[in-house]
Amino acid sequence: MSSHVDHDSPVLTGTLFVVATPIGHLDDMTARAVTVLQQVDLIAAEDTRTSRPLLDRYGIMAPTLSLHQHNERKQALLLVEKLQAGLDIALISDAGTPAVSDPGARLVDEILRQGGKVVPIPGPSAVTALLSVAGLSCPRFCFYGFLSAKNGERQKELRALRHEPFALVFYEAPHRIQATLEALLQEWGGERRVVIGRELTKRFETVVRLTLAEAVQWVTADANHQRGEFVLALDPGSSPDVEALNDDQDRWLRALLQRLPVKEAVQVMVEAGGGARNALYERALQLRNENLPSP
Repeated sequence: MSSHVDHDSPVLTGTLFVVATPIGHLDDMTARAVTVLQQVDLIAAEDTRTSRPLLDRYGIMAPTLSLHQHNERKQALLLVEKLQAGLDIALISDAGTPAVSDPGARLVDEILRQGGKVVPIPGPSAVTALLSVAGLSCPRFCFYGFLSAKNGERQKELRALRHEPFALVFYEAPHRIQATLEALLQEWGGERRVVIGRELTKRFETVVRLTLAEAVQWVTADANHQRGEFVLALDPGSSPDVEALNDDQDRWLRALLQRLPVKEAVQVMVEAGGGARNALYERALQLRNENLPSP
């Protein structure tokens, strides 16, 4: 391939392509990803054995080497040398987008620090796949990735996230899914809604929308519900400060939001002595997401 760093005296003349691959269904491979993988000089794969069926499916013959969480620092140095020699390299993970809760971020950082060129080849993502069918009304989300595997640390993380005013998305492994849902139930209560995506795009794909209380029952009712890779999306939390708004404050805020953007409506309320800014802002976001019922 002919892509090179646009510097007068580039240290790295090759290009690293960060290539997203299917999260399950091999037909989800993009045409651009196939072209790149067919033309690069080398492919760094999280597990070369896992990637082989995909590469064979699309007639990709480039040599491969492994790059995973245990050897990334060592392999990064080797790949930098190859980029210095002018080779073009593709980075892929076992599924989805590399460097997003997957190996690759250290490699990308090293190449960028040395003035190299890194090109994203976007494609499948378990996060956006689930959100697209979750039906959550909140327009904002936070991708958290994997929670801690240690019970105490996980509880601390969930406690800190409980009142965040946006949808939260987590990855989870099959052997921890029950413990994670039970922890969510304990920290966030049984009424919070969760959308569970299991084995997305694969043969046994499952998407269910439940309360956390129902989710714990669902995951324990059938051993098959604990198999596969999981993505969880949860409705936004509500701040304890929101309940402090009285009926008059709520009615005025609703009326203002029918005529003004959120920030301006909140500013008017604050200047008029109508309440605390943070509480008003969170309530305003809730009302926007509820399509502003009439006062």
